[in-house]
Amino acid sequence: MSTVYIRLNPQRTAGLQRAPLLERLLARADSSQRETDWRAAAFEVVSPSAALPAVAAVAQYADLGRVDRASVLMATPVHYVAAMSSVQLPVHGLVELDLAEAQALAEEFNRLWADDGVTLMAGRAGALYCAFDEPVRAQTADPQRASGKDIGEFLPTGTDAPRLRRLMSEIEMWLFEHAVNTMRAARNATPVSGLWLWGGGATLKELPQLMGWTAGRDVLFAAFPARTQYPSGAGSGVAVLEQTPGAEDWADAESRWLRPMLADLSAGRIEQARLSAGERCFNLSARWRWRFWRRPKSWWESFDDT
Repeated sequence: MSTVYIRLNPQRTAGLQRAPLLERLLARADSSQRETDWRAAAFEVVSPSAALPAVAAVAQYADLGRVDRASVLMATPVHYVAAMSSVQLPVHGLVELDLAEAQALAEEFNRLWADDGVTLMAGRAGALYCAFDEPVRAQTADPQRASGKDIGEFLPTGTDAPRLRRLMSEIEMWLFEHAVNTMRAARNATPVSGLWLWGGGATLKELPQLMGWTAGRDVLFAAFPARTQYPSGAGSGVAVLEQTPGAEDWADAESRWLRPMLADLSAGRIEQARLSAGERCFNLSARWRWRFWRRPKSWWESFDDT
């Protein structure tokens, strides 16, 4: 089955705007289901016979090539906020570092943790990867899942979780009043409270082969050659959109991705389209046009699984 999977950016901020076409599609979908790991579902679309590789391993290999380490995790810079009885990751709590900042953190980290079998590596555009000399057996969560929530239920679990949690706590103490944060404060940039370790697995010797196309800047799918606009008639693919539905730039995303996808769906060039955000995915076939009696609601209500 040829399927196009579109991942939406649901940035939950004040003043969300309606997106009429998207809302009609969601209202008229064949079905929907909860997806706690949307990347696994999307990867199956473009590689149906292969298991999802570790997100960090794919991203690190595409960024830096093969490394002589057993396992690697993403080390995403985050800014925490302390609540009365918990620690939360705010909606805009993921922090982007420039290359100089990432390199400065990696250099100092590797001096301080030199004897612990762990290395912090800075990617070419400022991404950070935490590599271990030994396999790390733990289940971790994408920090986007913790956005706007108490981080407690999203921290690592499993055999090696205590090591990861301890390292994350030590990193928080290290970053407190760090020189990088001092420089960021001077230009009113969000400080880095910690590094969120996630997406880990064995390092790769090569990238997996895909049977479909990809587009967007997602940490996993950006590792593969990316399309800059919808490839009509190209079959199955995954597009990860940066634009928030209803925002000023949403019309561009709609014309470049949604409308061409619907044209392929109507013409039978693809059999299914999937629209995903948060932990909810909607499935559409060409029959969506027949369900004109279904009344749309705001797109953020459709994706709200709380």
